[in-house]
Amino acid sequence: MAQLFLASRGHADLGLEALTPADVVAFVTVQCEQRSAAAYVTKGLRAFLRFCHLSGRTPRPLVGAVPRVAGWRLSKLPKAVPPDTVQALLASCDRRTTYGRRDFAVLMLLSRLGLRAGEVAGLHLDDIDWRAGELIIRGKGGKLERLPLPVDVGAAVAAWLQRGRPRCAAREVFTRVRAPHQKLSPGGIGAIVRAACVRAGVVGVHAHRLRHSVATQMLAAGAGLAEIGQVLRHDSLLTTAIYAKVDRDGLRALASPWPVGRGEAQR
Repeated sequence: MAQLFLASRGHADLGLEALTPADVVAFVTVQCEQRSAAAYVTKGLRAFLRFCHLSGRTPRPLVGAVPRVAGWRLSKLPKAVPPDTVQALLASCDRRTTYGRRDFAVLMLLSRLGLRAGEVAGLHLDDIDWRAGELIIRGKGGKLERLPLPVDVGAAVAAWLQRGRPRCAAREVFTRVRAPHQKLSPGGIGAIVRAACVRAGVVGVHAHRLRHSVATQMLAAGAGLAEIGQVLRHDSLLTTAIYAKVDRDGLRALASPWPVGRGEAQR
């Protein structure tokens, strides 16, 4: 970004001492019209202008002249996976095989409990309380949280542990099938989802989209945002509030009627 800015000035680092805020704004405006990554432009330019001031190339700080890129929190709709697509991913696992039992268990945890890929990878053998029917989830920031273990999810995990998981020193539930029998990384969990997509002929599904699916299915079943936030273990209800956007029936009741002109009202 520094080279691009200097090139726009016509000569290497000449003329920087006469640089004005208007010059900075004009450069950002032109670049943002030509590029989609406005944040990349402004971040790089701020770093360069900060360096210029500290090194004496510009007599006054011009970082404040760089326009800020608007960041609209919760502006995007969550992209959930339709239930029939989720079923196709699950059905693509051949549970007669070791790989199939492992992959089916992973997909069940993702699609039924809404776990993150890192949480599935970090699940330990000691985290499963079979008698109580609970899981201990190692969430963000090292937090330990308990979730109920549904019967179908528990059966899938048990099938992998009893008739698939190799004997090894790893304490994680999910490991490589072939030696060396190391624990799976979050990337390995994502690879299982991608492989299921290939088998099922599905495009554009990743682990976090399955998490969105859990929330939207709960919403469709009548669950409130507070309940969804508890299952997904959100720190703030504001994070869960994004799912209100996909409740079209609820939003329809809040929508104001479209204004009708005087001429149209007489028709």
